[in-house]
Amino acid sequence: MQNNQNSSGLSFNGGEPQEENTISIMEILLLFVRYWKWIVAGMTVALIAAFIYLWYATPTYKVTSSIILKEDNSTTQSYAPRNAVEGVSALGSVTNLDNEIYILQSRTTIRSVINQLKLHTSYIVKEDIKKIDLYNKSPVIVDMEQNNLENLRHPIEIKLVMDEASPRVSVSLFIEEEKTDTVFIELPALLCTKAGNISFTRRPGSNPFHKPLNIFICNPNDAIKSYRSALSVQQASQNASVLDVSLNTPYTEKGIDFLNKLVEVYNNNTLQDKNMETTNTQAFIDNRIAIIDRELTTAEKDVEQFKQNQGLTNFSSDLQKNMEMGTRYEQQLVEVETQIKMVDYLDEYVNDEANANKMIPSNIGINDPTLAATTNEYNKLIMERERLAQSTTRDNPMMRKLEEQLAALRTNINASIRSVGQSLNIACRDVRNQATIFGGKVESTPTQERQFMELSREQQIKASLFLMLLEKREENALALAATANKAKVLDEAMVDSKVAPRTMVILSAALFLGLLVPAAIIYLLDLLQYRIHTKTDVDRIAKVPLLAEIPTYEGSIIAVHKNAVHEIDEAFRMLRTNLMPMLGAEKKVMAFTSTVLGEGKTFVAWNTAITLSLLKKKVLLIGLDLRIPHLFEYMNLDSKTGITDYLAGIEENIHTLILPSGVMDNFDVIPTGTIPPDPAELLSQNTLDKAIDTLRNEYDYILIDSAPVGLVADTLILNRVVDTTVYICRSHYSNKNNLRFANQLMSENKLNNMLLVVNDVDYLYRPYGYGYGYGYKKDKKNKYKGRGKNYR
Repeated sequence: MQNNQNSSGLSFNGGEPQEENTISIMEILLLFVRYWKWIVAGMTVALIAAFIYLWYATPTYKVTSSIILKEDNSTTQSYAPRNAVEGVSALGSVTNLDNEIYILQSRTTIRSVINQLKLHTSYIVKEDIKKIDLYNKSPVIVDMEQNNLENLRHPIEIKLVMDEASPRVSVSLFIEEEKTDTVFIELPALLCTKAGNISFTRRPGSNPFHKPLNIFICNPNDAIKSYRSALSVQQASQNASVLDVSLNTPYTEKGIDFLNKLVEVYNNNTLQDKNMETTNTQAFIDNRIAIIDRELTTAEKDVEQFKQNQGLTNFSSDLQKNMEMGTRYEQQLVEVETQIKMVDYLDEYVNDEANANKMIPSNIGINDPTLAATTNEYNKLIMERERLAQSTTRDNPMMRKLEEQLAALRTNINASIRSVGQSLNIACRDVRNQATIFGGKVESTPTQERQFMELSREQQIKASLFLMLLEKREENALALAATANKAKVLDEAMVDSKVAPRTMVILSAALFLGLLVPAAIIYLLDLLQYRIHTKTDVDRIAKVPLLAEIPTYEGSIIAVHKNAVHEIDEAFRMLRTNLMPMLGAEKKVMAFTSTVLGEGKTFVAWNTAITLSLLKKKVLLIGLDLRIPHLFEYMNLDSKTGITDYLAGIEENIHTLILPSGVMDNFDVIPTGTIPPDPAELLSQNTLDKAIDTLRNEYDYILIDSAPVGLVADTLILNRVVDTTVYICRSHYSNKNNLRFANQLMSENKLNNMLLVVNDVDYLYRPYGYGYGYGYKKDKKNKYKGRGKNYR
C-alpha cells in the first residue's frame, strides 16, 4: 500500500485500507530481516543435520554392464523362403527386444541368481558407526534347505560370536521375536529350529574373526522384490540390440556378481530353449535308427538264409539287360518308398497326443520345402511359448494367441503330410508299374530268382534308410554343438557411480529447508498476530489518518522536557507538528480517547499538553475520564475536588478548579474529582458546554482526557464540545479489531475529526527509515527494557 500525506503532514491511506493478510514483498523481506538470526540458526541446524546424515548414511552405488543380443538364426536346415520384409520392420525387432528385457527382469531369472549366489543371506559386521557386509568374506557360512527358505514368513536374525581362545561359537537366534541361545563346541554344526534346520560351516581359508557377526536370512521372494526393484534393463539406442543393465546397491561386490550371474543364467536358459528342438530331433532319429537297425538285420539274414537254402551264387547273363532296367526302376521305387515310410513316421509322430506340445522333427529327409518351412515356423512358436510360460500364465493374451497360431500350423502340417503322402503314393504306383513291365520280361526266370530280388530289394530299402538316418544324426549333433550364447557381454559389470546420498542435493535441500521452515514459521506467526505491532499493521486496517508514533518509554511519567532531544521528545514534537494545522482559533478542543484501558491515552494527552505549552501557548488539560481517572497520578494530588463537582453543581465557579500542572507555567489542569455514580448523565448536562465555551476564550488549546470509547459512551456524549479527537492505540497491546472499531466510528461520524496515534512503538519493528532520534543524542538511561511506562 502506498501512503500519502495531506497538507497537514498527516499520513493516511489513499482509498480503502489493505486487507489484513495482504503483505507486500518488501514487507515480507523486512520481516525476515528482522528475524534474520532465527533464519540463520535454522539454516545452520539444517546443514549440521545434513552433514550428520551424510556421515552416517550408507552410500548406494550404480553397478552397470552392457550386453548385445545376437540374432536368432536357426541351426537346422530350412527350405522355407526368406520373408521379403525380414529385418526391415523396426517394430518387430523392438518387440522381440522388449521380450528379452522382460525375461532378464523376470522373477524366474532373478530367483535363479538369488539362489545360486545365496543373496537371501546377509553377513553384517559393525565397524565404528557403519555397517559392513562381509559378502564372500564371512568366516562362517549359514545355510538352509530351499523349501524351508521359501516358507519363511519373517526374516531370521542370528548373532554369532566366535571364541578367541577356542573353536567354540556362541549363537543367538531370533525367530519371530523368540530368542534362542546356543553354543557350538566346533563347526560344522546343525541347529534345529521351528523354521527348519540351519547349518553352520567355516569358510575354507578364512582368517580368525572375533567381532560379533549379525546374520540375516530372508525369504528368497523378499530378496527377489528388493533386487528386482533395484534392477534396470534398458535399450542402449532405438535401433541397437545392445542392452544396458544396471543395479543400484550399497554393496558393490554383490552388485557385480549379481549382474554377471544374471547374464550367465539368461544365456543358460536361452541355450536350453534353443537346444530343445535339436534334442527332440535327436531323440526321434535315435529311435528310428534302433528300429531300422533291427529291420535291416532281419532283411540281411533273410537274404543270407535264402541263398543258403537255394544254393544260389550268380544270375544268368541273358537277363542282364532286363535286370539293369528293372534295377533302375527298383532303385527309384526304393527311394519313393523310403520317402513314404518317413512320411508315415512323421504322420504317426504328429498325431500322437503325447507329442502335442513338443517340437516336430524338421530335418529327417523329406524333401518338401513347404512342409519343412511350416515345421520350422511351428517349432519357433513352440520355443516362444515355452519361454513365455516361465513368466506368465495360459490366460495371457500372448499365450492364447500363440496357442491359436500353433493349432493352425499343426493343421497345416497335417495337411502337408497328407499331400506329400498322396504325391509319393502316385509316384510309387508309376515306378511300380514300370518295374512290373520289366519284371514280366523275366517271368521265365526261376522262382527262386524273383524271391531273391524281393528279399534283396527289402534289404536295400532298409540299408538306404539306415544310412540316411545316420547322416541326419551327425548333422543334428553338429547343430547341437554349434549353438552359441545369445547374449554377449560388451562391458563387464563394474561400479559406475554413487547414486545416493547425493551430497549436493542433500546440502541444497537442507539449506532450502533451513531457510524455508523458519521463514514460513515467522510468516505464519506474523499472519496469526491479532495485536498491532508495526505501522504496517495500522496501514493495512486503519482508515483514520495517522498522526504520529510514540516510541516505547521507560522513564518517568512526564516524558517531554524542555530543550531535550531524546527519541520520546522528538516523537511528541512530530505529533505537535502534524497536529497544529488541524487546530486554530475555532478548533481548540481536543479529546484523547482509546478503545480500551491501558492504551496510553492519558500519557499521550499529558505529554502533548506539555509539548504545546513549549510554544508559549496557554494549555488546559481536563480530566473527563469519570470512570477510572489517572490524571491525578501525574500531579500527585490528594484532593478529591475536580470537574465532577462543577458538573454536579457543587462548585459554581469553574476557575476555582483550575490547578497549575507543576511542569510549565502556561500549562494548567482541571482534575477529575470525585467519581460520580452517573458519569453519562453529568456529561450530558449543559453545564459542560458552558464551561468549555468559557475556557475557549481563556486558553489557546484545551485537551480532554476522556474515557475509553470502546467500553462506555462518555466520549461519544462529550463529542458535541470537541473539535478534534485523537484516538490512541498501543503497539503489542491493542487488538487489530480496535482499528476496525475506530474505522466504524469515523464512517458513522460519531467522533469529530479523528486522528490516530500509535503508542509504545518498538522501533525494532519499524519497517522503514532510521526511526526517531536520527542525528540526536540518545538517552541511554531511558533505553527501554521490555514494554514502556506509556500505558496510562
